[in-house]
This record gives sequence, structure tokens and C-alpha cells, in this order.
Amino acid sequence: MFFILYLFVDSRIFVVWYYLHSMQFQVPQFIETEDKIIGPLTLKQFLYIGAGAGLIFIAFYLFNTFLWLIFSVFVASLAAALAFIRINGRPLPSVLMAAIYFYWKPRLFLWKRTETRKTPEFKIPSIEEKPSSLKNLWQQLITTKNPLPKREKILKPSILSQIRASKEQFEMVKKITGERDMTRRVDYR
Repeated sequence: MFFILYLFVDSRIFVVWYYLHSMQFQVPQFIETEDKIIGPLTLKQFLYIGAGAGLIFIAFYLFNTFLWLIFSVFVASLAAALAFIRINGRPLPSVLMAAIYFYWKPRLFLWKRTETRKTPEFKIPSIEEKPSSLKNLWQQLITTKNPLPKREKILKPSILSQIRASKEQFEMVKKITGERDMTRRVDYR
């Protein structure tokens, strides 16, 4: 498909051709519908109707009129059903073939019990409660008559006590940012 654009510049006509074929895509539509070949019938529908009509024609010469009439009603209804009936969007012959395969094939369902693994049982060791040192100290204070040699634990000296002890070696300095830092004191006397 060509597209022609006329541009008028300085009393001259410029013709610009655009080829739009590369920008168009054909999307297939009506994929599920079969082609109508013989009138309003598809080829499969025509073959089902034709086979039914052929059987009715042959039966006309083989049976009496009453038997032929019963046979022709049965064959015509079967041919029309095969040609036109759809179940859940699927044609009747494919549904019938699926049903025949379902009933024809043997079906055997076996349930095999899977072995259950036994989880090993673990014994959780009981946790012995240690008496707290505070309770132990209280018990000793109440029950003993002798003085207790080590009643209190020795605490580690805090950083402030360390600073006071080593006043001559280190000094606490406050930086511009507000941080405090320990620096070594140097005397130039």
C-alpha cells in the first residue's frame, strides 16, 4: 500500500512516497471455523450427510416400506447429529471417539503406600539449675557464723577510674564534632 504526501514549498510540489506495507500485519481471524466447501456445509458435514443418504438409498431396495421408514429415520437422525451437533465446542464424532477410547482402554488404579520414615527420637538432657550467686550468698549469710572471705566479686575498674589514675599520661579531648577522645599528654617543660 502506498501513501502519497504532497508538500508545497516555494511554489514547488514535492511528492513524498511512503511505503506502509512493512507496518501492517495480517492477524488470522476465525481460526476455529472450518471452511464451507459445499454450500453451507463443510467437507466433513457433507460426507456425514452423504453417507447417511447413501445408506438410506441402499436400504430402500433392501427393506419393506415400513422397515425402510424406521431405518431411514434412525440413519438420518444419526447423520444429522454427527454433522451438526457440538458438545462444549467439540464436534460429536470427536466426543464419541473419546468416549470409546475411555471405555475400551483398561483402567487400573493402584495405590502404593509409601514407606514412612521413622524419625529418630532424641532425648533432651535435663538442664540442672545452678543456684544463682546472689541466692548462694544470701544462704551463706543466713546460715554461717563465720565471716565470708570473698563476699563480693572484684569489679573491673571503669574507664573513668583509669583516666583518673593515669591523669599524667592521657587526657580526654573534646573534638569539634563533639566526640570525646583519649589522647596522650605530652609536656614540653
